Amino acid sequence: MRTDVATPVRLEDYRPTPYAISTVDLDIRLAPKATKVTARIAFSRREDTAVGQSLELAGDELKLVSLSLDGSALAADDFEASADKLTIHTPPADPFVLEIVTEIDPDANSKLMGLYRSSGTYCTQCEAEGFRRITYFLDRPDVLAVYTTRIEARKSDAPILLANGNPTEAGDIEGTDRHFAVWHDPFPKPSYLFAMVAGDLACVTDSYTTLLSGREVELRIYVEHGNEGRCDYAMDALKRSMRWDEEAFGREYDLDIFMIVAVSDFNMGAMENKGLNVFNDKYVLAKPETATDQDYAGIEGVIAHEYFHNWTGDRITCRDWFQLCLKEGLTVFRDQEFSSDMRSRAVKRIADVRLLQAHQFPEDGGPLAHPVRPTAYRQINNFYTATVYEKGAEIVRMLKTYLGDEGFRAGMDLYFERHDGEAATIEDFLKSFADATDTDLDQFALWYSQAGTPTIKASENWDEAAKTLTIELEQSCAPTPGQETKQPFTMPVRFGLIGPNGNEMEWSAVSGAEVREDVIVLTEASHKVVFEGLSARPVSSLLRGFSAPVRLDDGKSREDLVFLARHDNDPFNRWQAVQTLAMQLLKRGAQAPTTLASDEIQELAALLGEVSADENFEPALRAQLLQLPSEADIAREIGTDVDPDAIKAARKAVEVAIAGHCLEGFAELYEALADEAPYSPEAAAAGRRALRLVVLDYMASIEGEASARTFAHYNAADNMSDRLAALRLLVHRADTHAQEALEDFETRFGKDALVMDKWLTVQATAPFPETLARIRTLTAHPTFSYSNPNRIRALIGAFATGNQTQFNRADGAGFEFVADTVLSLDKRNPQVAARLLSAFRSWRVLEPGRRALAEAALRRVAQSSDLSSDVQDIAARSLQ
Repeated sequence: MRTDVATPVRLEDYRPTPYAISTVDLDIRLAPKATKVTARIAFSRREDTAVGQSLELAGDELKLVSLSLDGSALAADDFEASADKLTIHTPPADPFVLEIVTEIDPDANSKLMGLYRSSGTYCTQCEAEGFRRITYFLDRPDVLAVYTTRIEARKSDAPILLANGNPTEAGDIEGTDRHFAVWHDPFPKPSYLFAMVAGDLACVTDSYTTLLSGREVELRIYVEHGNEGRCDYAMDALKRSMRWDEEAFGREYDLDIFMIVAVSDFNMGAMENKGLNVFNDKYVLAKPETATDQDYAGIEGVIAHEYFHNWTGDRITCRDWFQLCLKEGLTVFRDQEFSSDMRSRAVKRIADVRLLQAHQFPEDGGPLAHPVRPTAYRQINNFYTATVYEKGAEIVRMLKTYLGDEGFRAGMDLYFERHDGEAATIEDFLKSFADATDTDLDQFALWYSQAGTPTIKASENWDEAAKTLTIELEQSCAPTPGQETKQPFTMPVRFGLIGPNGNEMEWSAVSGAEVREDVIVLTEASHKVVFEGLSARPVSSLLRGFSAPVRLDDGKSREDLVFLARHDNDPFNRWQAVQTLAMQLLKRGAQAPTTLASDEIQELAALLGEVSADENFEPALRAQLLQLPSEADIAREIGTDVDPDAIKAARKAVEVAIAGHCLEGFAELYEALADEAPYSPEAAAAGRRALRLVVLDYMASIEGEASARTFAHYNAADNMSDRLAALRLLVHRADTHAQEALEDFETRFGKDALVMDKWLTVQATAPFPETLARIRTLTAHPTFSYSNPNRIRALIGAFATGNQTQFNRADGAGFEFVADTVLSLDKRNPQVAARLLSAFRSWRVLEPGRRALAEAALRRVAQSSDLSSDVQDIAARSLQ
């Protein structure tokens, strides 16, 4: 294996830069292949920096044109320049202005970092280290400066010229076909938040009047011409986000204008550049014919997330990249809360936990495990992970549970007050809460430094004579790379006790641990909690609302689980009880098929039949309760010697049995949920569709039930949610109408790249041996391009992460195909290649034959020459 992986950057080595920057004046003269950037940067020496200490600026594939200091050209022996670094040997003791002129090639920038062109539009992506691809700079998040940006371009190529802040000047350049615009951002920001966009774009406008001070803010969404009619929901989500942030956190927007630009070539979902958010167009564009309910929810959540960054990320940024969760985890929590208020809190919580368990738990349990705040990294691009985002959000949620709503709000208010305009740390964040509530959070801080998913093991003893319930709770956390032993965490365990009649029970006293209303606070490795004064044996409901990101092993009997599934008034734990019952069956079926008991399957089927018909539950919650654990969920629970084919067979057997038992009720429910009203993306209508599609999925699992009903559903669809779900069922059930439906879908939407991504994904995730050959053919389809990250994620990424049997084929062909793709893609876009390679993160849990083949493919990647640091890092850590 290659060993020349980039030298680690370590948290313990953090030091402020020797020089500070107060202002940055950029003059960007755009040309497709030879853009000239003039940067006038005002430096000052920090007090503890020795006079004459050299100044080192980072670059990345830059061409230096000229260099001057305080208006005078620097002599050749005063500096040293390469494509990746600029060193000024002896800077002045007093403040000085360095003028750097660089030339870059936006057309050739296939990495989509720095300044590049997307479908003829110039745009930037500077997080994490993209600004150094524009000019030489102290490209770190703790270097904050005020930016003024002048953009110049040919009017015919780029009639729209945008940058951060507020517009201050614009005009034509006399005697030429060029024009310019000047933008000024009065709020100091790090270079990763710089943004510039120029092109021929359509603009949708609106306005918002703030609640707190009555300021009117101009809102603009820029899209490719022809897409103006697909921005209504994004604009509405933006205005709702702005109002919610004022109401929930007291945060008002601060510039005169807020802009969103949607581009088709983007490495990630969106970017929170101050006042000028750049979005992957999939998170902006929507209309019923082309966007699913999931798309609408995604647009709402991502619009909110990037807007909320204005305070948690922009106004207060992170001191260094080790503190990334300080902006991302905190902002994910904020967008989750927003979506919960906009939709169903119960359904949103279940969906968020599903995501956490599907992506973050495997990360925590494999070679790519790392703390929410890592202590070292080799390539920062690889730490935009589920651990930083989703687990980071769970830590903030725990903090709110632990401190209570009022304490949490007091801590957030103090954090905003203290650190506005600063680059902060996790310690700064936690100290605000500690001081606001007079609480010691030192032990709670271990959540940021210790990797891995903790386990809570619960055991109970009911004393009939004394009428007491004793619950023993033991916490542990398995070793992870670099952390062999773990200290006990502070864990808030929300709970309830349910009596024989299904109602919540009260107790007269409790001892053995701190209990705050309905929360047991764990601080030791083991606690015995004794509840006194109970009238009868209760059934405990532990970890309600998933109050801590842990695995719970409470040893509940099937009888107690069925009781909770019927009576628990916590929606999450009711869902969890159903999931546990199903998982127990599915695990046994995958590991020893002959042990599947028909009476247990019938018991689960009867329970799900009750759930489907229970109108006390909103339809969206019923849809969640009815869904069986996925094949990936089952693999994660088995944990060792995983055979994906056995898992698939077991899941299909249970699914068919449930469908057969409930067929009549499902058919009635399917007809009852038919909606003749016009399509609406609102939560209630989306919930009804979700429930109808779940029962259709069950019915389609029975041979003879799939074809006519599902194909009719496809043809009758007046929205993408219904059409795509039916298409997936036809293709994944190998229905006789599958090819006809695929061809019809292509005819309808062949010119819409975002919709065709769905078409690609449906085929890439089909669970059949011929799927891999189909994917190879589809890479030559006109809709697919290796230059576009969305297309790669839709086809090859979906195969690697969403097709358990075919990526993990017993012949190793799936591993080899993805490895080949990574090696080819690495030369064009290392970030996308590295993320694709992370699909191998759970290779060690496979059965020995597959495990050996996956390891061989990984080692082939790791031993290749000329790998990017992004891919080197993932390969090395995956094999450690």
